[in-house]
Amino acid sequence: MKDKTIDYILRTTWLAVQKMYNEEAAKFESTMATGFTLLSIDREEGTPSTALGPKMGMEATSLSRILKTMEAKGLIERKPNPKDGRGVIISLTDFGLEKRAYSREKVLTFNEAIKSKVSEEKLNSFYEVAEVINDMVSNKKIYNQND
Repeated sequence: MKDKTIDYILRTTWLAVQKMYNEEAAKFESTMATGFTLLSIDREEGTPSTALGPKMGMEATSLSRILKTMEAKGLIERKPNPKDGRGVIISLTDFGLEKRAYSREKVLTFNEAIKSKVSEEKLNSFYEVAEVINDMVSNKKIYNQND
């Protein structure tokens, strides 16, 4: 892996993880995106629709499609936001809570499998590097945005 760029390693690793999660989710007629969304919605209070996209790092259009599909499958319901009459709270149904628990189990299984093969020191280094990358990208510290 010496000659490969950081970007290449991030991209190919994420694509492999995404494929693994999608294959697992397909066994239950779901997708990784649905599982990720279920995990991003507060179990008890629900989550304002306007907060969900930023929380997940998704554009509103993509999220809107996922939410529409999830609502049709009975995983979520939309309720008026009592704190903001114009807003909507996305809440999990009982079926959504069940599928959320399944998604959580799969994520924890993945984490435990990796932790069993990688030392705590190496994992901490991985987390530090990921944090630096996220900070640099999020705060536009790599490319001059005025070019």
